[in-house]
Amino acid sequence: MVVRGEVVSLLLTGVFGLAAWSDETCWLSASPTWDDLPPVPPAADDWPWWCGPNRDNIGAPGQTPPVRWSDTENVVWKADVPGRGHGSPCLWGDRIFLPTADDQAEVQSLLCFDRRTGRKRWQSELRRKGFMRLNPKNSHASATPACDGEAVFIPFMTQDAIWLSALDLEGKIIWQRRLGDFRSMHGFAASPLVYRSLVIVAADNLKNSFLVAVHRRTGEVIWRTGRPDYRLGTYASPTVGRLAGRDQLLLHGPMKVFSYDPATGKELWRCDGPSESASSTITLGGDLVFSSVGFPQRNMLCIRADGSGDVTQTHVVWSKEGKMAYVPSLLLADGLLTMVADEGDVYCFEAATGRSVWTAKLQGVFSSSPVLAGGHVYAVNEKGVTFVFKSGPRFELVARNDLADGGFATPVICGSRIYLRTLHHLYCLGEQ
Repeated sequence: MVVRGEVVSLLLTGVFGLAAWSDETCWLSASPTWDDLPPVPPAADDWPWWCGPNRDNIGAPGQTPPVRWSDTENVVWKADVPGRGHGSPCLWGDRIFLPTADDQAEVQSLLCFDRRTGRKRWQSELRRKGFMRLNPKNSHASATPACDGEAVFIPFMTQDAIWLSALDLEGKIIWQRRLGDFRSMHGFAASPLVYRSLVIVAADNLKNSFLVAVHRRTGEVIWRTGRPDYRLGTYASPTVGRLAGRDQLLLHGPMKVFSYDPATGKELWRCDGPSESASSTITLGGDLVFSSVGFPQRNMLCIRADGSGDVTQTHVVWSKEGKMAYVPSLLLADGLLTMVADEGDVYCFEAATGRSVWTAKLQGVFSSSPVLAGGHVYAVNEKGVTFVFKSGPRFELVARNDLADGGFATPVICGSRIYLRTLHHLYCLGEQ
């Protein structure tokens, strides 16, 4: 085993009681040609992983999804979803992939639906027994699958570990791998990230947290990086983007924002703040990183991404405190940063300066993230009510749509249709 990068051991103490950790990065693959697969080519109307093809929760230009619907209006089809889960739909070609869990039987599965009709094509059982503790608002199927056109990848927390499964598009298991031990406080929710020939999974937990990258085709572990242990756990999904002339893998918590080289797992830079426990996904744009974290304090940071080492004193562009978003991710478009906080407060900021543009208030509690398509922002609360408002420098509420079924999943918008998972159903919404 070759250690790549400097081995650093830190002791995180004080009021948060964080355990000791090491950010040792290990290159575990015996093969020097790990990046041997062609790029993943999603179509314009695919939504192949969490936050969409560009990882920004923005639909492709030129779409005309509906802004109004009910259980009978603008419903193309409606499918029953067995079990319970918060993972969002993953769309590739004519297939929709959705994770689910049977809490009584302790079975975790992946579902596949026909995109045109909503017919269930198959259901593959992946893990059985060994369910672990979680927050009542979480589920045993909260990650969103990722697809590369050949396989679909889904991680599950069970049997005191995180497991990653790869299935072909017909539901046959290609490989399954135990990624590492996991001690749960409130469960697991991080979605897998496809980067070149790798699938990257974050497993932040109470002890021995880690980031790990495996080969998409074989499941072989390519690199593994230690992460800080958490008093409360964290539930954020990693994201990747091209910033300051280099690819960067971003993840926040506890009490820091981290940037890594996604090809090697080596840390590029870190910045103190904004708080300890994170659930949202970091938002990227214009060589800036936006991190909103919500427990125990609600804070947000804007960080310039061209640094190295500890950039706390040199690269923070602006910061905010108050009712920031904890679970919902931020939405960046046209230089404006839209934030739907958990309690329904909505803010619009200038991304470059943090200056407030407008504020508004929506009803309910929000866990899903806002999505932008056709010039409108779609935000779904935990009761299943979708608020549609115009994107831009002024707030204008366009519609309020209630399917009366609740839910925590973020909607997917592609091909001018909305794919929305509620507590018991999967809807395809489109103009009739």
